[in-house]
Amino acid sequence: MSSLPGIGRRTALRMVLQLMNRSEEEIRIFSEAFIEMKANVKKCSCCGNVSDQETCSICLNEKRDHTLICIVEDIRDVLAIEATESYGGVYHVLGGIISPMDGVGPSDLNIPALIERVREGNTTEIVFALSPTMEGDTTNFFLYKKLKEFNITISTISRGVAVGAELQYADEVTLSRSLINRHPFEL
Repeated sequence: MSSLPGIGRRTALRMVLQLMNRSEEEIRIFSEAFIEMKANVKKCSCCGNVSDQETCSICLNEKRDHTLICIVEDIRDVLAIEATESYGGVYHVLGGIISPMDGVGPSDLNIPALIERVREGNTTEIVFALSPTMEGDTTNFFLYKKLKEFNITISTISRGVAVGAELQYADEVTLSRSLINRHPFEL
């Protein structure tokens, strides 16, 4: 259990002790759910999101704007953006970000499929929604260089001070970007 990401020794022990108190039938059902997940859940052939079909429900949804593609690092980012209910386009999941320190280069990411999607000519805008880190910015820059030859709009999500945060604790880059990306005050 502790080999799973985010699960330490003590949490793993609590989980094992809890499972030991379950009936054999509960454990069988629990185990079969993992086996079924591994056998039936795959990556969407279009965007890289998870799906139990060849193409995910987002890519199949005709009500979504298929000319607008939001680039994200992984599936958790798709879930986070979808939870806002404020984005109506489709996604492209890279499967990571460029991180030389971790041995992740452009060839390790789902970039060729993105270039092919844009090359097909249906895309009007790409939105970079990668984490505001050195690696995220490096990946954005790499993708920008690959995509700038196409006649599309390339944008990035806004960055700034989080709601509920205090200015005195914000770093200079975040505070600077917040000032630069300011917008009109609305009631």
